[in-house]
Amino acid sequence: MIEIILGLPHLRQGPILARALALGAPLLVSANALSRWRGQGDRRRWAGWNTTDLQRLPAGTDLTLDSGGFTSHMIYGGFPWTVESYVELAASFPFRQFASFDYPVEQEIAADRTAIAERLSRTIAANRETRRRAREAGIEHRFMPVLQGRTPDDYEKTPDALSWSIEPGRTIGVGSMCRREIRRPEGLIAVVERLDRILPKGVVLHCFGVKGQALPYLSEFRDRVASIDSQAWGIQARREAHRQQISKTDALAATHMVSWYCKPRRAACLRPRQLPPEAGHPLVRPMLNRWEQAIATARDQLNALIEEGALDHETVVEPWIQADLYRVAA
Repeated sequence: MIEIILGLPHLRQGPILARALALGAPLLVSANALSRWRGQGDRRRWAGWNTTDLQRLPAGTDLTLDSGGFTSHMIYGGFPWTVESYVELAASFPFRQFASFDYPVEQEIAADRTAIAERLSRTIAANRETRRRAREAGIEHRFMPVLQGRTPDDYEKTPDALSWSIEPGRTIGVGSMCRREIRRPEGLIAVVERLDRILPKGVVLHCFGVKGQALPYLSEFRDRVASIDSQAWGIQARREAHRQQISKTDALAATHMVSWYCKPRRAACLRPRQLPPEAGHPLVRPMLNRWEQAIATARDQLNALIEEGALDHETVVEPWIQADLYRVAA
């Protein structure tokens, strides 16, 4: 059966954590939830990790750590912390696994194919650095590589570049899934089908943020998809609070959390469902003029340097692009 990992917004003592532990559920928390901040508004800045709540957890708590890529890029425009500091957090507690740094490609973050290609290259480089630092910290065995993509084709790029970590027994995280439709040519099932074809036997997937209603369809891939996680119950609690015009307390959220967790667990046991056929619409790539081709070539070259580690994955590349355009103009 596909494992359901319960995403938590925080690890503070209270109704949410208490009921999650009572469920005996495997848990997932984001690095965002363990961050300390100083200042207010525009002056607010990241000030390290708050590990107090981690140290208060019962011994043997089954907890996975996520790098918080989507939230960080949506709110701050990037990671407020470095890979080095993130791995220090991962080493501070016996997490079951910790996900690599990665660069999400949801529409809100990467609006076009140029942005997607760049972020795929950054994800490849970030995986390498996270793994290297994890090895130095003695926690490489708990490192979870993360794949990114918008289309099924995109998801082939990262495994090719990360072949050193794609080995039997390894769990691979699949990102940019939380807003993805179940159907359609770029849907959840299309991505999982592609990865199922190209990955070696024995490599399993953890799909981040998958909707509970997708589980009957994923059941067909139970030998490939080991687990999913979600915090969708928080949205349900917010809607309920809005409908009743009451505060969204942790007690209300905990009630929705328990209900949500039990429902997808039942769905995971259902007979696999087949998706109805749906025609796809292939992407038509426009012809590029001289300037556009020069920009595309420059970006491809810089992306390759990022993947190879010749440029840091946090490098701002726009000045390099402009320099290439000046050379073309000359």
